Amino acid sequence: MDRFKESIELSFRIRPVGIALAVVYALSCLASRQFSLDQFFLPAGIRVAALLIVPTRLWPYLLLGEYAYFATLRIPMIDTYGLDWVILASTLLMPMAMLVVYLHRRRMPSEAATGLWLLSLSFCTALSVPGLNLGISYVLWSNPPPSNLLDAVDRTIFGHFAAIITFVPLAFLWSRRRADPGWTDRFVAPTASAILVMLALGLCMQLTSAGAHTTRTHMVLLAALPAIALTFMHGWRGAAIAIPLLNLPLHGATPSTGLPSSFDLGTFATQQNMAVMSVALLALGSSISYHHQRARSRGLAEETTLRLARSSHQTSERELRERAIDLKHLSEGMDSSLDEMVNWLNSQGHHAVANSLQHASSVHSRLFREQASLVYPTGLEQVGLYIALQGGGAYEIWSNTHRVTQPRLTGNPCMLNVDLQLAMYRTLIEAVSLLLELESGQVCVRARCGNSGSHRGIVVVVSLLDRRCVLSTRTTQQAVERLAGRIMAYGGSVHCRSNRLRLVLHEPYTQLQSAIIQPA
Repeated sequence: MDRFKESIELSFRIRPVGIALAVVYALSCLASRQFSLDQFFLPAGIRVAALLIVPTRLWPYLLLGEYAYFATLRIPMIDTYGLDWVILASTLLMPMAMLVVYLHRRRMPSEAATGLWLLSLSFCTALSVPGLNLGISYVLWSNPPPSNLLDAVDRTIFGHFAAIITFVPLAFLWSRRRADPGWTDRFVAPTASAILVMLALGLCMQLTSAGAHTTRTHMVLLAALPAIALTFMHGWRGAAIAIPLLNLPLHGATPSTGLPSSFDLGTFATQQNMAVMSVALLALGSSISYHHQRARSRGLAEETTLRLARSSHQTSERELRERAIDLKHLSEGMDSSLDEMVNWLNSQGHHAVANSLQHASSVHSRLFREQASLVYPTGLEQVGLYIALQGGGAYEIWSNTHRVTQPRLTGNPCMLNVDLQLAMYRTLIEAVSLLLELESGQVCVRARCGNSGSHRGIVVVVSLLDRRCVLSTRTTQQAVERLAGRIMAYGGSVHCRSNRLRLVLHEPYTQLQSAIIQPA
């Protein structure tokens, strides 16, 4: 029996922070009720905002604060409306709001769908909680219900919705303030200016006379312009900031009789327009956040792809470098063996054979080094792109075609990193080979290294000498397919214009996608 009692024993530890939370919540609802209207019921917005901000484990204290708030208000109403109504209408509203918020929190939205999620939460709460309250009142009131019940339903539901859509986006923004810290760094000066303009217009609303409905409407319309600007700059977050700055000043400037059910018909139409605008701002902000997130994801994916492509090229170049070093060692060993053979032939008196062998050895050694330089230009690391290009096997091949003019090379390529010089070396050789293969006529090569501001890079132009000739469609397509892969991996670009191919490369850290240096 003792074991059974221990298994069903409930442990409930009262937390001081929970008691303080209940007190603050009850006082907030009581104070806000004094400034509420039928068309803008502040406690409804505070209720849902508190459920969003406060962790679920502390919700029982919010329920306690809600019951304390209703006890203060409705115990004196027992004689008028009956004990059943006081108990049911006071105890069921907060659990209904908790149920709606809990179901929505189970499906927490992505960054792109936050605005639509907030609209769903606002609509569902504004319909369910006051609908339950009105239903209980209609069934249990001992006095007959008001003759125009539909008007009461319209005012009550609209008043709840206007307050909820004002406070809930701001509360959710506070709960997600660390989700995307980068949004606070965007458009700081325009954001501050828009908020100041809205605050100034809100102050002007408070200073207008009670009957100046047209003037207040014009000010609200003017305030809508910076609200739209905030939404465009920050998506749903901008809308969450703009909506309270639109609705709260209008609520504060609305004439009131001082009674709990105060209503002002002159401002009601403007508040309805503001509710529609609030919905539109959240929907627009959600769409903007969605496209911003997609663009950022696409940019990150593109950056990752280019980084992986660069890494692949660099790995391939390291393997080719090792192979070229092995070929160099092999060539040195062959040259050493041939030198020993030449010396032996000379010592035996076979001078003619020795001279012939020495000549053949030098020719083949030079050809071997030229072919090895095509595998990997090891000299590029010491003397730079231009000298490695002119002293390597590629330049010899160009000379043998008698179709490539003397290259015009300006600037100092050694200021660029080795990986970028290698990428341009491979791309340049491929570009010249492409024109020699697919086009007729002379080919000229121009290259220029230089700085532009804080950036540095190289521009190479491979073109037909005859400016009247135009590159064929096939050449253009082949150039994009064969050259763009390597050069774009290093943040460069390939342009095919008229009779030339224009290759642009710059230091990878600049992350530019267009030319920074104009060709000579």
